[in-house]
Amino acid sequence: MASSTLYQQYRFQGGSSSWTVASSGLERASSVFRNFVTKGGLFPPEKNRYHLYVSYACQFSSRTLIMRKLKGLEEIIPATIVTPHLGVNGWPFASVDYFPGAEIDPLYNSRYVKDLYLRADPDYIGSFTVPVLWDKIQHKIVNNESADIVRLFNSAFNDLLPQEDAVKDFYPPELQEEIDAMNAMMYEDITYGVYNAGFATTLDAYSAAVVPLFEALDRMERLLAGRTYLVGNRLTEADVRLYVTIIRFDPVYVGHFKCNLRTIRHGYPNIHLWLRRLYWKNDAFQSTTDFQHIKTSYYWSHKEINPYRIVPIGPVPHIESL
Repeated sequence: MASSTLYQQYRFQGGSSSWTVASSGLERASSVFRNFVTKGGLFPPEKNRYHLYVSYACQFSSRTLIMRKLKGLEEIIPATIVTPHLGVNGWPFASVDYFPGAEIDPLYNSRYVKDLYLRADPDYIGSFTVPVLWDKIQHKIVNNESADIVRLFNSAFNDLLPQEDAVKDFYPPELQEEIDAMNAMMYEDITYGVYNAGFATTLDAYSAAVVPLFEALDRMERLLAGRTYLVGNRLTEADVRLYVTIIRFDPVYVGHFKCNLRTIRHGYPNIHLWLRRLYWKNDAFQSTTDFQHIKTSYYWSHKEINPYRIVPIGPVPHIESL
């Protein structure tokens, strides 16, 4: 993430959008690469043709990692993890910034994710975000919008999967309207609400973000009363999208982003139970969650918020047991 004094030129490299931060709040720009994997199209579904570049730290990247695991796509779409030290050159690979769990770019030995963008388009001038779904044959970025990639992983490669994985549908037709409504409810006040609060440069902007954030969490708490999942009594894309925000809430957003009206573990028993069920009972969630990458990226990378780059030890534990 490149940043400058007071975040006036700050670009958030979180995955689905780039952000410019001003005293009035966050301004988001849409992702640039929005191609799809389709039979007979420019990017057809093929085994080992595509590569996923992601960060454990980034909640938007985590969406794609979870869906990749849920659908059993690990052998079809390899993935590479960048380091959590997001600096002036963007996301580094382990070749220039070693961190446990981070990896070297196996395709081009790139130093930074931005090198991939410039390889795909030497004239590119946008933000160098993750996730990146890369085509190894055409040496192009297929898509860098996490919401699109999640949908691609859900269905585009079904013909290459064993039947038990192909039939798994986390955006089923009969629930799509309800899932879309749920996603929309989460989008502004929760998914982006934490960033609006954390990067606010005035008290008015902070208050305008943090109050709706907790009002939205209150609604989620009521909705999850007596439920295991958000929609249709089954695991869906909506659970994936909320999980990646909530799993970061107590370890990062409470302290670093000043979202401290309540914690999840002590203020929202229904959300807390829902979160722990996903983490402890489904490996797709637990195995793609790395708290050290998450905490290091936020506390180290946002120097204007945390100038001494001290990464806190707690909370202890990072997630409570069931």
